[in-house]
Amino acid sequence: MSSSLASETATESQNSPSGLLERTLGVLELLATHAHGLQLYEIAEHLKIPRSATHRVLASLVEHGYVRQERHQGAYQLTAKIASLAFTFLAGSGITDLAQPILDRLARESGELVRLAMVDGRKLIWVAKSQGAQFGLRYDPDMGQEARISCSASGISWLSCLPEEEALALVEKQGYGSRTEYGPKAPQTPAALLKYLRAARKRGFALVEQTYSPWMNTIAAPIRAHGTGEVTGTVSIAGPHVRLTEARMLEIVPALLDATRELASATMASPAFARRRSGGGSNFFLSSIE
Repeated sequence: MSSSLASETATESQNSPSGLLERTLGVLELLATHAHGLQLYEIAEHLKIPRSATHRVLASLVEHGYVRQERHQGAYQLTAKIASLAFTFLAGSGITDLAQPILDRLARESGELVRLAMVDGRKLIWVAKSQGAQFGLRYDPDMGQEARISCSASGISWLSCLPEEEALALVEKQGYGSRTEYGPKAPQTPAALLKYLRAARKRGFALVEQTYSPWMNTIAAPIRAHGTGEVTGTVSIAGPHVRLTEARMLEIVPALLDATRELASATMASPAFARRRSGGGSNFFLSSIE
C-alpha cells in the first residue's frame, strides 16, 4: 500500500458518526455559498478531507435528494429540498406570518430593503425580507446566508446590547469581516468595533455607512421582549448610500423603532417563542441582518 493511500485510509478509519456529520454539514454549508456548484475535487480541497470520503458524502446527499450532479463528473449543486425544510419550519413556527405585515409596512414607509432573520446559537440567518425600493438601485441579497456580526448593522446593534467582553469574544470566534470582502469602513480591530458598539448603545440603534458593502448604508435596532427587556433580535433597513444617507436614516428611526416594538409583541405569539418561554425547544432568537 502506498504511503499516500495508507495515510488516507488511516484518516478515514478514524471517522466517527460525529466526524461524518461534520463533513456532511461542511459540504452543505460550502455548496450553499456556491450556487453554481463545485467539482468534487474543489469540495475536498476546500474542506481538507480525502476525495474518497467527499465522494461518499456527496453520493449519500444525492441519494436523499439534497444535492444533485449536473451531469456525469459534473459540478455538485444543492437542490431546493433544504430551503423547503427551512420554510416548512418557519411556517410552522408562525414567525414569518406574524412578522411579514410589519416588514412590508416598514419597507413601504422607508422605500428600502427591510430584513428579518433568526439567530440560531450565535449566527444571524436571513429568513424574511420586504423590498420597498420600486425603482433605481436596489439591494436585494439572497436569504439563508450568514452575516458578519462585526460589520453588519444588525450584528453591531445586537452586540451593543451584550457585555463588551462577550461581544468581542463572539466576533473573535467568527472573525472580522475584511474590507476587501465587505465594506471599506468595516471595523478591523477590537478598538474600532467598540467605537461602533458604544455609539449604538448610546443611540439605541446602530447606524453604519459602507461597513457591510462598498455602496450600502444600514440602520438597525434591537427587538426587546416585553417585561424582561431581553434582546431577542433586531430589524434593519438597508439601501444605497447615495440615497439612504445619514440624514435619511435618522428620519426613519421612529418608524424603525415602532416596528421593533410591534415585532416584539408579534414574535412572542409564535409557537417557537412559547416553547422557549416554557423552557423547552431550541434556543432560537430573532434578528434581522443588514
